[in-house]
Amino acid sequence: MTMPDFPSLTIFGAGKMGGALLRGALAAGWPAATITVIDPNPSETLRGEAAATGFALNPAHVAPAGLLLLAIKPQALDAAAGALAAHVGPETIVVSILAGKRIADLRARLPGATRFVRAMPNTPAAIGRGITGAFATAALAAPDRAAVQRLLATTGRVEWVDAEALIDAVTAVSGSGPAYVFHLTECLARAGETLGLPADLAMRLARATVEGAGELMFLEPDASPAVLRQNVTSPGGTTAAALEHLMAKDGLEPLMIRAVTAARDRARALSG
Repeated sequence: MTMPDFPSLTIFGAGKMGGALLRGALAAGWPAATITVIDPNPSETLRGEAAATGFALNPAHVAPAGLLLLAIKPQALDAAAGALAAHVGPETIVVSILAGKRIADLRARLPGATRFVRAMPNTPAAIGRGITGAFATAALAAPDRAAVQRLLATTGRVEWVDAEALIDAVTAVSGSGPAYVFHLTECLARAGETLGLPADLAMRLARATVEGAGELMFLEPDASPAVLRQNVTSPGGTTAAALEHLMAKDGLEPLMIRAVTAARDRARALSG
């Protein structure tokens, strides 16, 4: 059976990421009449969106979905498994964005499902500038994978990986990555404060610098970050003096490797 371009979509959990994918799908033209949202504590915003657009919110009667997006907290999977079963049919594709939860974990809770995708978006999805890493089981035919791609791409770019184990690495790099960038901004602003800048000015400078550098990478995708860095760095200049510390043997790169590895290991620990 070939999955339609806009299959019926059930979103289980409409928090930050589930909500971002819901709004992305609606903005991309996904028919609201084909969307069901299940959320035990819907916000007033979500209720208003349901009334305004026409998607079903916590309906009394449910049917198996074409795509079932799991966007609850990983720790809530066991408690939700019973309710999820009603949304699963023989043609349902389960798309999970639950950090750390393996397909084996999902299959154990949803024995009626045979087709699974593990995906990890990130918070810039809320403004359509996210990136999602995804892995699909071999049971997905090309049209089915295309339908999942259509959903995930409503919030930004999508990268597919060939091994499920790599999703934990995706989680560590891009899933958690925005927090690293935000903390870098905090640290840059505090460094400015130590040099005598007023706190509010230091933060404005740091924020604008990170925003602009990110936009430059976006607008010049063929230029590697290394090239962009070199373009800013004059031999013997101020940037070179700072980079001597950041690029030292015990500098930013080994620290980032330790941090990202810790995130990957935590994702693995969430399985089961």
